[in-house]
Amino acid sequence: MELDKLDLLDVRAELSEEECLTQDTVARFVDQSVLPIIAECFTAGRFPAELIQDLAGLGLLGANLEGHGCAGLNNICYGLICQELERGDSGLRSFVSVQSSLVMYPIAAFGSEAQKAQWLPALASGEAVGCFGLTEAHGGSDPANMKTIARRDGNDWRLTGSKMWITNGSIADLSLVWAQTEDGVRGFLIETDAPGFATQEIQNKFSLRASVTSALFLDDVRVPAEAVLPGVVGMRGPLSCLSQARYGIVWGAVGAAQACLAEALGFTSTRELFGRPLTATQAVQIQLADMARKISTAQLLALHLGRRKDAGKLDPSQISLGKWNNVRMALQVARTGRELLGASGITTEFNAIRHMLNLETVLTYEGTETVHQLVVGKELTGRSAF
Repeated sequence: MELDKLDLLDVRAELSEEECLTQDTVARFVDQSVLPIIAECFTAGRFPAELIQDLAGLGLLGANLEGHGCAGLNNICYGLICQELERGDSGLRSFVSVQSSLVMYPIAAFGSEAQKAQWLPALASGEAVGCFGLTEAHGGSDPANMKTIARRDGNDWRLTGSKMWITNGSIADLSLVWAQTEDGVRGFLIETDAPGFATQEIQNKFSLRASVTSALFLDDVRVPAEAVLPGVVGMRGPLSCLSQARYGIVWGAVGAAQACLAEALGFTSTRELFGRPLTATQAVQIQLADMARKISTAQLLALHLGRRKDAGKLDPSQISLGKWNNVRMALQVARTGRELLGASGITTEFNAIRHMLNLETVLTYEGTETVHQLVVGKELTGRSAF
């Protein structure tokens, strides 16, 4: 039996028929629709918005949610969706993560029936795009240090503040904004054409260039009481959303690493130096083998966490361990892939530099590597060092 070079431990053999079909469907979409244009999008700093309807048509938006036009797939399927999308580009996976895990999930988990009926079908179909307003410029890894305020005004609320580093911000129709209230942190569903709501796209990025990243500004934005998520108060709300997104990143990082290994294998097998292909040298074989080792162990970790999530047994500290391990793994693999490409590795004619730059952001967002290390440290010691 010849092993799959990108899956040496045959993790795919552990997947169900539906899980395999999901992976194959998204893989074809990435090969046919994403890879032919993504280098140009990255170079131009352009999000490929023309792909949104394709993503929706495949049922990839809110794929692991039930009802209201969502596909109702399990969490392994959702992970595989993230893996294949990030094999294409982290920016595309980020779009789906925000739409699915950070906007649709909290509406499904904490929203009223009216909010679910209004927004989930529109978001699942791609008719509406959502963004998640939690991070603030001064807050970073301390989201509880929130300055955005929501005050009651009769039956309405008035919000003032700003958010930073918001994926999808400038193209969103709906923004889920988290704000301090007299009762604690609450989530507000704000239509982005509301008076006083403004966005500004962040320019000059050298990472996630095929993704929209924005600042949000709220200048006395008035929303009705019906805009508040009724099902949660406090930081448990936004943190539970982050757990959903971090789980997807555990899988997505594997896809970016696989793309870099596949490219390195192809390049080193045809590149000849000193009368033989690079793959005939011990140094290159050791580097390729190390890339495959890292990817294989990360695949098993992602699968294990997915099975626990589907069983309702996944702890947030386990997600932190997975995000920390797999993103660091992918960044190391991307850097090795870029090195093996030599001078060619610094151009977007190849994938490694694009994945490497993107993963610098993935290492930071949804909790920096240090944050996840401290989450695991707290689990081990019982003491918070934040």
